[in-house]
Amino acid sequence: MNALRRHWPRIAITLLPILLALAHATGTWHLTALKRLDHLIYDIRLRATMPQTLDPRVVIVDVDDASLARQGQWPWARDTLARLTTELMTRQQAAVLGFDVMFVEPDRSSGLQPLREIANGPLRDRMPGLAAEVERLAPTLDHDTAFAQSLEGRRVALGYYFTRTSTPSAKGQLPAAPLLQTGAFPAAPAGAGYATGWNGFGASLPALAQAAPAAGFLNTLVGEANSGDGVIRSVPLVARYEGDQALPGYYESLGLAVYRLANGSPPVLPAFAASGGSLRFESLMVGGLRVPVDQAAGMQVPFRGPGGANGGSFRYVAAADVLDGRLAPGELKDKIVLVGATAPGLQDLRATPVGAAFPGVEVHANIVSALLDRRLLAVPDEAPAYEVLTILAAGLALAFGLSLLSAPRAVLLGAATVAALLGLNTWLYVSHSLVLPLASALVTAALAFVLNMSWGYFVESHARRGLVRLFGTYVPPQLVNEMLERPGRYSMRAESKQMTVMFCDMRDFTRLSEQMSPAELQAFLNTVFSRLTDVISAHRGTVDKYMGDCVMAFWGAPIDAPDHASLAVRAALDMADAVRGINRVHRAAGRPEISVGIGLNSGVMSVGDMGSTARRSYTVVGDAVNLASRLEGLSGHYGVEIVASGTTRELAPGHVWQELDSVRVKGKAQAVAVFTPLPDEAAQTAQQKEQLARWAQVLQAYRRQDWAVGRSLLAPLLAADAKKVLYQLYAQRLASMALRPHDPTWDGATRFETK
Repeated sequence: MNALRRHWPRIAITLLPILLALAHATGTWHLTALKRLDHLIYDIRLRATMPQTLDPRVVIVDVDDASLARQGQWPWARDTLARLTTELMTRQQAAVLGFDVMFVEPDRSSGLQPLREIANGPLRDRMPGLAAEVERLAPTLDHDTAFAQSLEGRRVALGYYFTRTSTPSAKGQLPAAPLLQTGAFPAAPAGAGYATGWNGFGASLPALAQAAPAAGFLNTLVGEANSGDGVIRSVPLVARYEGDQALPGYYESLGLAVYRLANGSPPVLPAFAASGGSLRFESLMVGGLRVPVDQAAGMQVPFRGPGGANGGSFRYVAAADVLDGRLAPGELKDKIVLVGATAPGLQDLRATPVGAAFPGVEVHANIVSALLDRRLLAVPDEAPAYEVLTILAAGLALAFGLSLLSAPRAVLLGAATVAALLGLNTWLYVSHSLVLPLASALVTAALAFVLNMSWGYFVESHARRGLVRLFGTYVPPQLVNEMLERPGRYSMRAESKQMTVMFCDMRDFTRLSEQMSPAELQAFLNTVFSRLTDVISAHRGTVDKYMGDCVMAFWGAPIDAPDHASLAVRAALDMADAVRGINRVHRAAGRPEISVGIGLNSGVMSVGDMGSTARRSYTVVGDAVNLASRLEGLSGHYGVEIVASGTTRELAPGHVWQELDSVRVKGKAQAVAVFTPLPDEAAQTAQQKEQLARWAQVLQAYRRQDWAVGRSLLAPLLAADAKKVLYQLYAQRLASMALRPHDPTWDGATRFETK
């Protein structure tokens, strides 16, 4: 008891992470980081336990680049799809055919409709027999009818999608009856339902929908299980339609529809569980198969392998090979065939735990394969209770054990606790297919260990010598002198404040390094970094670190700088000038020239002493820092030396700016406006000012999808500066965008998935 009293501060501080983890587990305080860590653990474990073997029962007929090259651009004419269907179901004798393709709009490739309009319009009196002749030829020109006829009497499932908008819209026709009638089981509480609800759809043309015996929705990214990160971990098996353009009820996914067709279309019956005071689907009984589902009636997808034609999970057959009859008769006999696209231009690649560009059609193939194998994962309703119990057991054991044991035994206790958590969770996953949370218990154990073992080792120094020791290698000497005047205000303690951070990276560094010996490379880097560091110091910046060929700096700490953004922008411009000066010397001496890319961002970030017990540094971290790093990587894309965020531009209004784009960088969901600073307004000519104003008009036209106006506005700029990468980039964009239909949901932002 005396030992507990003596160590109560250590025990108390160790209990803090337990309280935070319990708040997360009970839903009191949702910690996104823990949710993401759970997803990361799930993804790693899923990849480690994939069978990575070929499932010979399921075949993917792939609309790949080679097929597009041989058959023409997508969408193909429906008579081509009719030939594909006939070949697969008749000559190849496939058991079931599923289309991961939508047929919402009529086929216009034959020109039948324009011929009818001409025959019954301008040429009606001049050629009275033309209309009759067109109608005589109509059966051979009506590709939709030909496709519908190829579907009749065959086990084929078509694809469609659901939508939810404030003004519901409906195109095409859903299956004649839903899989489950809304009133076929106990009514849900008012305003609730047993699956994700939708009020609109885009489905196949009525003639096609009536000819095919089944259809399934293609929606994937729904439900809490995917946590909004765009990664497909679960796919809804049923979804609730609640509009008035078709019968309300619960409709099945394409994967479920194909599986049911392959097994004689058994009925689907829901099993219920109480959740949060109401009922939810706990599982779906498909014939004799019980399929566990989550809150969104979704099934965890147990992927077989990495995906793609070379992934080894499913056989891929080029659609063009099927159409050209290159497969031997009956080669696909009794196979479940899914038709989908992997050509990048058709945009049916998805992010999954096993691949960032995973074919969407293979997601459905994995669902069918898992249902056939009964290889099903479940997220039980008891998952929150399990999470609370593991947090309490691990946390309390460490809180008291670490405080009372010697250091070596405390380390053993910590290792044993983590091993027990990992072992139990992995055993339940492998042996019982249960997906249970692990991140909160692991983080609790780690934080409890760190906090407990670090107690008493935090030493703060307010002496002048301490400040010089702490900050002398980070900030310019003149700033250290200012800090020495009031040393009590500064410490290495982390704090959050608004600052500006810079990343400056040398381009083509690998090429340069290959041309120099190690000694020459060292001298070269020292020269460049010394010059850039001098510029940063002259503008009151703090050098954070050197990372290979990159230097990182920030403004606003440790000394406050209200004009931190302006200081950083001016430093960036002077650094670009310094590099040009270095290149003039190198050019004269016959040495290789260099170029740099600079990223600037302003925002709230954490600054302070961070790192491990072995090595620490005074640095900045946070989302704003990550964005600056991403912006630096965009400089080469736009052909400029400096890329700054809109926040930096707003905080540095004294500079002249040219807007580059609106972008979504990796790791950011929201679009960010990016700019580049130009020489001061006094140094600009009237022609340059006019070009800048015209450029703003080009961007306005681009974002309202007025491609023709944008191209006409851009033409004089290209004529004046044809080598400018930015102008060339937008010329290519405007030309390609002009070929696409108007997209009311497009916000003008460009997505970058890599740095």
